[in-house]
Amino acid sequence: MKHYSAEEWIDFVNHAGSQARQQEMQQHLESGCKRCKKTVSLWQKIRQTGSAEGRFQPPADTLRVVKAAFSGTSLERDARFGGIVAELIFDSFSQAAGAGARSSGMNSRQVLFRANPYQIDVNIESSPGTSRLSVTGQLLDLTQPDSFGSGILVTLSNRRGQTIQTVTNAHGEFCGELENRGDLELSFPGPGDKAIVVSLADALGYLATHTRAGARPPVRG
Repeated sequence: MKHYSAEEWIDFVNHAGSQARQQEMQQHLESGCKRCKKTVSLWQKIRQTGSAEGRFQPPADTLRVVKAAFSGTSLERDARFGGIVAELIFDSFSQAAGAGARSSGMNSRQVLFRANPYQIDVNIESSPGTSRLSVTGQLLDLTQPDSFGSGILVTLSNRRGQTIQTVTNAHGEFCGELENRGDLELSFPGPGDKAIVVSLADALGYLATHTRAGARPPVRG
């Protein structure tokens, strides 16, 4: 009895080839060839699995979570990804603090970044005993001193699963609130549709778990 090759059965399963060939191979199966039936069964299952896989797309919110988790990593900073990492110009945490000030935990931070053509001013605050960050900021277009970055979509993320979006007003100002999970990142469209990324590790000097009642923040400095 003649047997067909795996390649021929793949074409059969995919309905490739002439109708006469398809009928000939179908008749071979109906003749009771167990070997070829087993081969066809295997490739039919593979085809069904491949067809079904395309229907399983991750939800959009899950994609945002994954992207946020990888933001600020070495991959995100790689030029191949087309992103622009903003340069830190000023950080209030780097300023000298009074005795005991840092050891008691700091509930606000002022940072200034630059990424052509924008200057990004960001203020981060957290009320004692809470686990949320309040983030306010302003985008200034350095190429036009009297012009602000208005109507720009800004994405805020704690890089631990929560991402929110806000739009700058006529004065380039934006604000948002999210759970404190230690880190903070914001991004917005830059020149040539490249994303400008502002990333702050350990945004307020201690993680949310240290702000819970009765918990003691770690000593800074």
